[in-house]
Amino acid sequence: MQTTAAKPHKSMFESHMHRYVEVQAVDGFCYDGVVEHVDHEWLCLAVPGSVDGLRGFFPIAGPFSPFRPRRFNRLVLPLAALTAISLLPYY
Repeated sequence: MQTTAAKPHKSMFESHMHRYVEVQAVDGFCYDGVVEHVDHEWLCLAVPGSVDGLRGFFPIAGPFSPFRPRRFNRLVLPLAALTAISLLPYY
């Protein structure tokens, strides 16, 4: 007899809102980021990193430059594809 895993609940992710977490997907990949938004179908993470692809088109960002590098990118994952969530220390 084959058993199916329980579908993750929205409340499981809501309790970690605005915290730095690691989530694991059904396929084994792990993603880390800050929980930005949760609804009944999707989890939105702010993932640390910068977009270096724009660097060739704009001057290097300085403290007074209008073109500052992004510190976070948005990653949207379906709740149905997630199996686990854990808090990570933020340094």
